[in-house]
Amino acid sequence: MSELLLVRHGETEWSRSGRHTSWTDLPLTADGEEQARALRPLLSGRKIARVYTSPMARAVRTAELAGLADPSVDPDLREWDYGGYEGSSTAEIQRDRPDWYLFTDGVAPGPAGHPGESPEQVGARADRVLTRLAPHLAAGEGAVALVAHAHFLRVLTARRLGLPPAAGGCFTFETGAVGLLGTEHGRPAVVAWNARAL
Repeated sequence: MSELLLVRHGETEWSRSGRHTSWTDLPLTADGEEQARALRPLLSGRKIARVYTSPMARAVRTAELAGLADPSVDPDLREWDYGGYEGSSTAEIQRDRPDWYLFTDGVAPGPAGHPGESPEQVGARADRVLTRLAPHLAAGEGAVALVAHAHFLRVLTARRLGLPPAAGGCFTFETGAVGLLGTEHGRPAVVAWNARAL
């Protein structure tokens, strides 16, 4: 069974300031580009059979700078649709909803084309990705790398471990960091998390 290598994109202006960013297609900052380049030696020593990225420029650019060649774009790897909370920080949201927590409460409806997603909807997307990847992971030809976004990758991790989407809240994921999901005794397990060295 191959490992699943999760890469969060490098820093953007909004990730630096803690603003929720889903469909807003921001570029990496200079620091974000450096974070992505710093992954190159870490990833170059691993056998990586397949690479998939979110369609967002920040993910595609991170894959390029990290040396992950020939990625396939998978629209299901896009970030949680934050709906009406796009561009807002958690502190700003909690002024009106003091107990708000993304992983259990979801988001407020957004503009046309971006209605927002519930935790269950994001979990369903993660399940679709995992179902498509299952044959590649079972083939054992090398790691499968996903370059995407923090909240989505946290939900995907929860689902890979057999947990509900809300359990994604148990993981943090820094910009330009890596998570590695493998197995122990035949069961999915976290091998490394928030790593910058494996």
